[in-house]
Amino acid sequence: MRAYLYELVQQELEQRTQRRTARLIRAAGLPAEKTFRTLALTRLSPALQLQLERLKSASFLETATNILAIGKPGVGKSHCLAAVGYELIYAGHSVLWTPTSMLVQRLLAAKRDLRLPQELAKLDKFACVILDDIGYVQQNRDEMEVLFTFLAERYERKSVMITTNLVFSEWERIFKDPMTTMAAIDRLVHHSVILDMMSVESYRAEAANQQHLPSARPKKPSSRRTSLHETAPSLQNADASTQDDLGVLENAHGPATFVAEDTSSNPLINASKSASLIAADGTV
Repeated sequence: MRAYLYELVQQELEQRTQRRTARLIRAAGLPAEKTFRTLALTRLSPALQLQLERLKSASFLETATNILAIGKPGVGKSHCLAAVGYELIYAGHSVLWTPTSMLVQRLLAAKRDLRLPQELAKLDKFACVILDDIGYVQQNRDEMEVLFTFLAERYERKSVMITTNLVFSEWERIFKDPMTTMAAIDRLVHHSVILDMMSVESYRAEAANQQHLPSARPKKPSSRRTSLHETAPSLQNADASTQDDLGVLENAHGPATFVAEDTSSNPLINASKSASLIAADGTV
């Protein structure tokens, strides 16, 4: 009898978990099928693969750590963060996926109706908000202000994940003002993991090149035998202990390596350094 009741309870718990997961997925608005199952991890460096593997645990939510994926268009930034978003939901956390432009318009409309605090409170219910394509928000000052307000409200309280094709030295195109740009970057990178995907090749460009390649002529059989070598990168080659806290500082004299520091005691760091900050493959 006890075994029977235990089995009933287990089935009920499993059904509730499935219903909750389905409800969270519907509310999140994540792109369909953009999961780790469909992500071509072999296109990414061992360091990036290791970072993504760590993010699956969802432990970064406990410290309100932000995730920033920086890379050229078509390298899979959105797919990577969407895949992490699904993992967060499977772990029971609430997630919201939204293009940055849509979130800005949503906040701007709330501000016009004098209900911006209420709208921010609704967004605060999500454990993580994923802003896709923040680099395309280059509008007027009112839109910049509501975006900055949103980021400032979540600072050190709730996590934000962002995709962008702009390095930090170009973020003044988003926030218009150097001091506001510096303040926004400072809040985002204070507790953050940077996914540097600038060196990853665009899979869209690769697919287009394959489509336009001329049909190959039949080749004469070669007498020499060739062997196939496995090209997938190995995670074992990644030194996790040295990857987490490294970054790259861009300036007029070229890239220079630095060890990121906690800037909580000095929120207004040098504008030129903050605006050009871009981490290579670790935690900032």
